[in-house]
Amino acid sequence: MDDIRALVFDVFGTVVDWRSGVARDVRRLLPGVDAEAFADAWRGRYVPSMERVRRGELPWTSLDELHRASLDELLAELGLPDVSESVRTELVLAWHRLDPWPDSVGGLTRLKARYVIASLSNGNVALLVDMAKHGRLPWDTVLSAELFGHYKPDPEVYDGAARLLGLPPERVLMVAAHTSDLAAARARGLRTAYVHRPGEHGPVTAPPPKTDPEADVSVASLPELATHLGA
Repeated sequence: MDDIRALVFDVFGTVVDWRSGVARDVRRLLPGVDAEAFADAWRGRYVPSMERVRRGELPWTSLDELHRASLDELLAELGLPDVSESVRTELVLAWHRLDPWPDSVGGLTRLKARYVIASLSNGNVALLVDMAKHGRLPWDTVLSAELFGHYKPDPEVYDGAARLLGLPPERVLMVAAHTSDLAAARARGLRTAYVHRPGEHGPVTAPPPKTDPEADVSVASLPELATHLGA
């Protein structure tokens, strides 16, 4: 992959540990609630909420707004309608302060020395900037689905990333822990790298695959990817 010039990264689950971060704030703000189960249930509404936008049932709606709507629904379902506005606002901001996986910053720093590195996330720009500041993620630029008015896996997101980076898609490497994201990127001509993140969903009976046979490379960490790419 000597012709690769830029790497774009899925963020939730690939670069940061969303489950632990959300559960931490749920534990602080909603004492007595099963924090991990709450985080899982909230994340479970992530794809369905974006699908409503992708199908045109909702106009463009940022991920912060989708998270807030999902939170309100979840609190009502759990019999917690009296949670204050200030607590709801703080809970949504939990997604802005997720911690990186232990290998992420070191791996990104090595890759940045040789390549342009950028997020390519369904998170909105403000969320991604806050997360980068919180976790010291060394992006060269923040690319978000919000810039294109489409959520992954819509092709406009992958096409738009290559366009904004001024590169043909085959010179951009999409890095993700989710095979569906990589498949959508490959369909638009991007190269792909799979990162195995077995702890993303906590203890589960069906962990993610260790490799993606369709990807250009499969690794267990971002430093391993840096070594593979000679960074």
